[in-house]
Amino acid sequence: MVFRKGVLIGVAVLAVLAVAALFAAGMVLSAQSGKRPTVGSPAPDFVMPLYEGYRAGFPETIRLADLRGKVVVLNFWASWCVECVKETDALEAVWREYKDRGLIVLGVDHLDTEAAARKYLADFGVTFPNGIDLQQQVSRAYRITGVPETFFIDKQGVVRKVVIQALSRAELIAEIEPLLAE
Repeated sequence: MVFRKGVLIGVAVLAVLAVAALFAAGMVLSAQSGKRPTVGSPAPDFVMPLYEGYRAGFPETIRLADLRGKVVVLNFWASWCVECVKETDALEAVWREYKDRGLIVLGVDHLDTEAAARKYLADFGVTFPNGIDLQQQVSRAYRITGVPETFFIDKQGVVRKVVIQALSRAELIAEIEPLLAE
């Protein structure tokens, strides 16, 4: 009787583990089933809350679709990212220089704490709009591979370039100028 009880408990535990494994596999497959936006494809739309003090005149939330008609530099970053430090000043400089010409630099804070992100933004004097990627919704939509990662989106909402590294001011301008001229 004791032997049967032990076997039944073992079978029950294995059944629970099997169901959990199937559930986890399904979540992984569903997360991977969407495709990463590529050059020439529409940029996935999203709604993201912006940090108070880092809205640049936008409301509490920003929707990518509402930025049509503007060139968007969508930059994924984090306060703990060493490479992000290399490009923050360049992003800020380009924002200040081109914002009146139809450019939006939009920062997406990835896997960070709000306190650390706010300190980072303040330390670098960032004024372009920045939001927190709650539950990684934006990061998942774009299938980012890490930070920094930048998507250049044209006025029609189409991805024109993806860069997975820190960018200099000159590199940013080289991508932005032709898009603004269209």
